[in-house]
Amino acid sequence: MEIPEEAQVAALRELADLGERRAALLRQAAELLTEMEPVAVRAVRAGAGRNRARELAQVSPGTLYGWLENAGIEVRPKRPARKAD
Repeated sequence: MEIPEEAQVAALRELADLGERRAALLRQAAELLTEMEPVAVRAVRAGAGRNRARELAQVSPGTLYGWLENAGIEVRPKRPARKAD
């Protein structure tokens, strides 16, 4: 006979394990971003195109341009969103 509570406990244990693994990967990704920031800035200062640096870093434009602003590199203000027609 299967007891529903046992199935719940097993699923919750598995979920907790997966949650811990995900949190560890997110911490690792955050650490990589802090390593990537000065390298991306260095690449742009060396003449690399901003879009190319963003593509290779696999980050959003907002992330790259935030890094560049933090480094004192001039960045155009974001264009205001257009109204839908």
